[in-house]
Amino acid sequence: MAQQWREAVGRGDLVLLDGFHALKHALRFGADVRLAVAEDPEGVRALAAELAPDVAAQVGRLVRGGGLRELVARVHPTGVAALALRPDRAEGRARLDRQPRTAPVVVLDNPRNLGNVGAVVRLAAGFGATGVVTRGDLDPWHPNVVRAGAGLHYATTVDRVGIDTLPAGPLYALDPEGQDIRSLTLPDDALLAFGSERHGISPELRERADHLVALPMRPQVSSYNLATSVAMTLFHWGGPRVTPRD
Repeated sequence: MAQQWREAVGRGDLVLLDGFHALKHALRFGADVRLAVAEDPEGVRALAAELAPDVAAQVGRLVRGGGLRELVARVHPTGVAALALRPDRAEGRARLDRQPRTAPVVVLDNPRNLGNVGAVVRLAAGFGATGVVTRGDLDPWHPNVVRAGAGLHYATTVDRVGIDTLPAGPLYALDPEGQDIRSLTLPDDALLAFGSERHGISPELRERADHLVALPMRPQVSSYNLATSVAMTLFHWGGPRVTPRD
């Protein structure tokens, strides 16, 4: 198993799913999971039966024992890790570019914190956003981002873009000097752009923006956490169009 894992990692087109919840979500949203290794396979199968019966059979077939501590730098508390095929970038780009869009795209402008980016992916998946795209050198598919996103990269579209390859749509950039978001209606095809807590939106993206938007915030409070800002903005947009369960 260890040799098979190392050979798979060497291919470069596989994503590390660190922990049960990442594996669970990836399977729910159609990931092609190639390998799953656990410290206690029977314990992971029991966890799947309790927390995710919809994918328990798949987890049961996939998970194998085999020296997990030798394969990952830090074993997740749930004691399981897996490798899944990364989604096709061309198909993802086609989803971002499809018109008309029924949900916004979140744009992260030069983010720095891997955990924050993962939290944003998790939010975008929950709200039904079309996708999350990043500008800058941070890899939005870094294992720590996927871990923080609980495998929900497979529930939305996640990619890295340049200023000239942003998806189409009106660009709403979050900026303290912008118009109060409570006075605006955010369209479904919007690009919602967020800068870092320290530097905000970059000058080039600010210049590109169609609208500057401000979140309400008490004076002398420096900023919100990135994921908090995204959550507030997506909530104001309106969230997923779902039918409540009976």
